This record gives sequence, structure tokens and C-alpha cells, in this order.
Amino acid sequence: MAWNRLEAFEAMFAAVRREYADILSRMEKLKAEKKVKTVTYQQLLARKLTYQNMLSLYQLYGLT
Repeated sequence: MAWNRLEAFEAMFAAVRREYADILSRMEKLKAEKKVKTVTYQQLLARKLTYQNMLSLYQLYGLT
């Protein structure tokens, strides 16, 4: 049971890191295209902050 939870946590943590990296990449592309005022960029910014907060919590609790 504990191993299943650990595996689930590891999978979630990896997914969060991948998604965060993808968001940053997409934001950089839009920024290079001078599209920082678009709805898509603003949505990505909101998602970036959410994922950044999640990663900060993982770090705060020593889970990274």
C-alpha cells in the first residue's frame, strides 16, 4: 500500500515538473512572438503560478 502511494506521488511529481517545463517553453515562444497580451499567454501565466506553487510546496516539505 505504501509503495503504491509512493509510486503515485513520484508519477504526479514528474508530471508536475514536465507540465511546468512545458508551460515555460510555451510562454517563452509567445514572448518571442510579442504575444504577451494574448489570452493564451495570460492563461499560461496563471497555470505557471499554480504549478510553481505546487513545486514550492514539495520543496518546503522536503519532497524534492
